[in-house]
Amino acid sequence: MIPARLFTTSTAVCALFFTACSDSKRAEFVSIGTAPPGGAFFVVGGALSEVLNAHAEGNNWQVTAESTMGSQENISRLAKDELDLAMSNAAITYFAVRGGGDWKEKQPVQAVMTLAPNIAMFITTKSTGITTLAGLKGKRVVIGPAGAGFESFVMPILAAHGIAASDVTPLNATQAGAVDMLADGSASAVFLGGAVPTASISQAAASMDIVLIPYDEDAKKTLIRDYDFFHPASIPGGTYRGVDQDYHGLNVGSMHLITGAGQDEDMVYRFTKTIYENREEVVAKHPAGKAINPANVIRHTGTDFHPGAIRYYREIGIWKEDEAAR
Repeated sequence: MIPARLFTTSTAVCALFFTACSDSKRAEFVSIGTAPPGGAFFVVGGALSEVLNAHAEGNNWQVTAESTMGSQENISRLAKDELDLAMSNAAITYFAVRGGGDWKEKQPVQAVMTLAPNIAMFITTKSTGITTLAGLKGKRVVIGPAGAGFESFVMPILAAHGIAASDVTPLNATQAGAVDMLADGSASAVFLGGAVPTASISQAAASMDIVLIPYDEDAKKTLIRDYDFFHPASIPGGTYRGVDQDYHGLNVGSMHLITGAGQDEDMVYRFTKTIYENREEVVAKHPAGKAINPANVIRHTGTDFHPGAIRYYREIGIWKEDEAAR
C-alpha cells in the first residue's frame, strides 16, 4: 500500500523558481474519512484534520477530512487505499476485521487510537408501558439509520436478552428521525446514543416523558464477556429531563481512529504522535478529545493496533505488552 497520495509543484512553476523547488519535498496528501455532517464523527474527524495540519511542519503533509457515509464506507475504502485514516465505531470494525456479520471477507484495517465511548440504549415513552427489553417483542423498533451498521451492536444486545430479530419489526431512521417516530407513535422504541449528552436524547426528553430502558444485568455481563467492544458505562441522573436516577448501561462501541493494515509504519507513528502530543487542541474543538489520554487511547476493542501506533505508545511508556488496556 502506498502510504499517502502525493502531489508536486508543477513543472512550469519549478522552471520559474528552480532554486526553491529543487530543495522542496513532495507534500503527502492525507485523507481522513468521517461521516455525514450532523454527527460526532464529522466534527471529530475535522478536528483531527485541523490539528494535523496545524503541526505539518516537519511532516510535510496536507490533511483533508472527507465526509462519507460512516464506518462501513470508511473501512471498505481504507482496504482499497482510498483513505489514509478514518473514523469508525469499534463494534463495526470488530466484525469487519473478522469477516463477520455483513462482511463477506476480513477487512485489512487496524486501530490507531480509541476515542470517546458510544453510550447507547433503547428509549421509549412512559405511555407505552415498556420497562424492560423483553417488552420490545412484537413492537416496531428503530434500530438505526439504513446502511450504518448499527446491527453490529444492536443484534447482539437483543440476542443476549433472548430476543430474536424476528421478534421485533425493525425500522430504519436517523437519530432525529427516530425521535419524530417515537413522538408520533410510529415506533414504540428507538435505539439512540453517542457521546453524553446526546443531542437526539435531549431532544426527545424535551418534548416527551422518556424512559431509558435498562439492560438486564446478566445479559450485560454476557455481552461484556463475549465482545471486546462492549464496556460498562453510566449516565448521571439529571443529564436528561425527567431522568433523575443514574443510568447504568453500556458503551456499545467506542469511536476510534483506524487505518489500513498496510499503511506505512513511520507515517502512522507520526500521525499518532502528532495527535497525542497536541490532544488539548482536539479538546478545544470537541469534547471527545478528552478521550485521548493514557488510560483510554490504547483501550482494547477487538481490533489489533497498527505497528506505527504501538511504536509511539511504547516510546511514551503507556503500551501494555500483553494487550491493550481494557
